[in-house]
Amino acid sequence: MRTLKYAILGLLNQKKMTGYDLMKQFESALCEFWSAKHSQIYPELKKLTEEGCVAYRQEASDNGLEKKLYHITEKGRTDFMSWLSSETPAQPTPKDISRLKIFFCSCLPKEERKFMLEEQVYRHTARLKHLQNNQQKFSQVPDSDSNEFGDYLVLMGAIMREEMMIEWLKKSISLLN
Repeated sequence: MRTLKYAILGLLNQKKMTGYDLMKQFESALCEFWSAKHSQIYPELKKLTEEGCVAYRQEASDNGLEKKLYHITEKGRTDFMSWLSSETPAQPTPKDISRLKIFFCSCLPKEERKFMLEEQVYRHTARLKHLQNNQQKFSQVPDSDSNEFGDYLVLMGAIMREEMMIEWLKKSISLLN
């Protein structure tokens, strides 16, 4: 399954975008849970165009060059909606180097274990603050029918994940004492 295909179709289902706009969405709205590089997005757009899932029109840009403004086609929307409504199997646990190190932390002296855990608290606290700053773009919970609602839900989940991670790490530190 080409998951990138559906990420792009989902974004284009929200609004028309250039390849650059899509890249910026991967760097901002989707970056908390999905990533794609410039070198992946443009070939996928080409495939989607060849498959008839997206189309584009040439537009003049501010610098005088032409840019392609992509939009989802009816075929693409049907394909996207079918994928969106299909069952999603549970994903394998992602690899996490810090948890792997924590698993083996008993090999370290107690002071180093504590330092390792405190360092993770610091990193996750910084990430939590970053996510909370991102949440400020919502003055209130978006309407459940708006394009922003899913963004809000994923951001809320990321904040809760970091809060729980910090709580777990602090509890782990307390067990060292």
